[in-house]
Amino acid sequence: MSDSPSHPVAWQHQPADRVLMTLKTRGPQSVAVIAKAMDVTAEAVRQQMARLHAEGLVDSESQSAGRGRPTQIWFLTEAGHGRFPDTHAEMTVQMIGAIRQVFGEDGVEKLIQARETAMLNGYRQAMQGARSLKERLERLVEVRSAEGYMAELRKDGKDYLFIENHCPICSAAKACMGFCRSELELFHKVLGDEVQVRREEHILAGARRCAYRIEKS
Repeated sequence: MSDSPSHPVAWQHQPADRVLMTLKTRGPQSVAVIAKAMDVTAEAVRQQMARLHAEGLVDSESQSAGRGRPTQIWFLTEAGHGRFPDTHAEMTVQMIGAIRQVFGEDGVEKLIQARETAMLNGYRQAMQGARSLKERLERLVEVRSAEGYMAELRKDGKDYLFIENHCPICSAAKACMGFCRSELELFHKVLGDEVQVRREEHILAGARRCAYRIEKS
């Protein structure tokens, strides 16, 4: 599997933001790995880690790799993940609750279907002129990244991995799992009948990201 995404994430300008973004998109890492990814010194990363740790945005744990001193592995805390936007979270959850109370589950399902239809129309417009599966996936990366999903595409043997490092509707998805089901169906419809889409990692199941395996039927 290639470690280089075809659609690199745009870094923030502040060093602390770059550290947070690196942990968000790459998962738990050592200072040395983060420094290499950011092209800065390990000491510069340690300074940022001390600041971020004091703010409660990152934490670390020791991992032993055989002989020698254990390595400190840094990761985002819940507060650290909270630094990335969850679109109108409180209002959205309240709205879902109100729809459920007034119209029942059928009302919530109609809301999800209406959202899926609107997104499908927009995505199909974005796919115009994209002939190959790779081109369609690259267009999908662009659209989803613009929507805040921090998407990237990686090749894995004969398959593709479509990765979303962030979920800007996480609170809504927690309130109603139908949003996750709908998005999986949306990918099926956008990418075509000749491919299979399988979710292998899921943020709501405890993973740090959502990852989908895309393979030709």
